[in-house]
Amino acid sequence: MLRRLHHEQPDSFAFTPENQKWAEAQTTKYPEGRQASAIIPILWRAQEQEGWLTRPAIEYVAEMLGLAYIRALEVASFYFMFQLQPVGTVAHIQVCGTLSCMICGAEDLIGVCKDKIADKAHALSADGRFSWEEVECLGSCANAPMAQIGKDYYEDLTAERLSEIIDEMAAGKVPTPGPQNGRYAAEPLAGLTSLTDHDSGKTQYNASVQLATDLGDTIKRIDGTEVPILTPWLDGEVKMKPAEKKKPAPKKTAEQEAIDAKKTPAARAAAIRSAEDTGPTPKSNDEDRPARPETADAADADVPVSKTAANRKAEPEEKPATTPAQTDSATKDKVKPAAAPVAADGPEKQPDVLTAARASGADDLKRISGVGPKLEGVLNDLGFYHFDQIAKWTAEEIQWVDNRLKFKGRIVRDDWVSQAKAFSQE
Repeated sequence: MLRRLHHEQPDSFAFTPENQKWAEAQTTKYPEGRQASAIIPILWRAQEQEGWLTRPAIEYVAEMLGLAYIRALEVASFYFMFQLQPVGTVAHIQVCGTLSCMICGAEDLIGVCKDKIADKAHALSADGRFSWEEVECLGSCANAPMAQIGKDYYEDLTAERLSEIIDEMAAGKVPTPGPQNGRYAAEPLAGLTSLTDHDSGKTQYNASVQLATDLGDTIKRIDGTEVPILTPWLDGEVKMKPAEKKKPAPKKTAEQEAIDAKKTPAARAAAIRSAEDTGPTPKSNDEDRPARPETADAADADVPVSKTAANRKAEPEEKPATTPAQTDSATKDKVKPAAAPVAADGPEKQPDVLTAARASGADDLKRISGVGPKLEGVLNDLGFYHFDQIAKWTAEEIQWVDNRLKFKGRIVRDDWVSQAKAFSQE
């Protein structure tokens, strides 16, 4: 399911002073350099404070943990517990709709929400005070049907009781959470049938309900003053080490920029074609050049071939280059460069294009290895219909086309120019 940020967002976000201290304390639970591991609880506290997770809140937490915004957004959009749209100012009701609850009456609870709040899930009531949604199993199957309202569970519900709870909350009251049919927890409604010796000494409510009653934070917006910060390993005020900002890269010299320009796909293609046109390097040059280790990565070599000088000496002479008369399969099977170049920035120039194919009809560009029906359509849209057009591309023109393809680097990786040149001469 695709989840997006809401189209209306507040201008800013900031934790309350107490929530800020709490959030900073969470980062101290993790080893140095791993503070980003605290992202889920801190995002959750932001949602508890505001009711829903806003874009400014996500970005605030990302900056606090030294993360790129997209990393925090990935977490927020992945987990459905994070509300990415506004919720009711009084309460957001989550009705369990999984098996046990469904067969015990969850559909009736959803009907109440539709009648009293809004016809559709995640929509606000007319007064903006309530919202609802259907959720997957909340783990209280023995007390089905149930719903989570705010922080707590309301169990053993009926449609009538849920309607009453909504009315009570609208009137400013907070009904006691837990079982709504008189049960203490999840025991039989009529009382224990075994282990009866353990039926005495109970508090008024079970532990979960008792804590909710003591804190009174069921539907309260959390400001951090409700409970103390539990970080006994810290003394005094929490001081979070600010996330280190990356230093800007030093400005490149003209010489470095020239070296980088030679690494672009367009420059590699030009080097390959230049090597094909001038023929093999004289043997004396190979002998004068120190042999590279056989384990060296050919992708880092300063010549566009996949064999080292040492390997070339030990191997027989290569066969002549593929002739235009050879079959398509021979053209497609020719050896590719060892490394698949990745598109990079570089000078570009628009090639000569056509508004339509020539009278003889468009060439079947799918014959080029790496070009399928979809890419052929893209090339046609750009104005390329014939092999001879592609065969004439210069390095700058390759860069222009490459920048307009979704799969950058494919032109050089599959050597379209050489293939097109062969096909155009048939």
